[in-house]
Amino acid sequence: MIKQAVFRFYEELNDFLPSNKKKLAFRHSFFGNPSVKDVIEAIGVPHVEVDLILINGISVDFGHTLKENDYVSVYPVFETLDISGVQHLRPIPLRLPRFILDEHLGKLARQLRMLGFDTIYHKDFDDKKIVRIANEEHRIILTRDVGLLKIKAVTRGYFIRSQQPAAQLRETLNHFDLYGNAAPFTRCIKCNGILKEVDKEKIIHRLEPLTKTHFHKFFQCNGCQGIFWEGSHFERMKSVLDTINKNQEKNQQ
Repeated sequence: MIKQAVFRFYEELNDFLPSNKKKLAFRHSFFGNPSVKDVIEAIGVPHVEVDLILINGISVDFGHTLKENDYVSVYPVFETLDISGVQHLRPIPLRLPRFILDEHLGKLARQLRMLGFDTIYHKDFDDKKIVRIANEEHRIILTRDVGLLKIKAVTRGYFIRSQQPAAQLRETLNHFDLYGNAAPFTRCIKCNGILKEVDKEKIIHRLEPLTKTHFHKFFQCNGCQGIFWEGSHFERMKSVLDTINKNQEKNQQ
């Protein structure tokens, strides 16, 4: 027997809906006695993007059984509103977030590392490995693949809407409110290791002649042992950071 319920999705959850269902209430047909989580994902919205579900005005969990003519209101993660009195569907947010990114976000991974955020990325990781590492190490999955976020075992994740790396970085910083947690140039952009200042004499044998002559302050990664210095690459990274800070100041005005 075909049943129907009314759904209304709010704010950025509408990004996952077709144009004829965005920002309005619509009827959705279903069979049997499915959980509200299953129906939400069948509509197209990953469960990790959802933080609150109201059915007929009452907050419920993902396992709640959907019934004929239920009115379902679905809300994304709340950043500024106090909804502590209702039933959250996600674990307590990480205050010092750690990330793992899928194969589509290599440039974003480098930029997050540049800003000092603990970010795992490997282009050969499959979905199963990404989910396992995320759960074992309490990492947030960032992805352009909605299907990855619909995997049942995923508990923390976010779908990156932007397609351009610079916009992806701004989106990530804004969504997780990371500006105050940035620690630029403390992580290796190649392997995610920690950078520490190193005596020039200890690594001078690894430097090119011009580098030896013109630079005096060096950092070494505790992972891949890579050597970094404040050269042209440093200036490019600094320019990116300055642009981000200026955009943030404008947004706050």
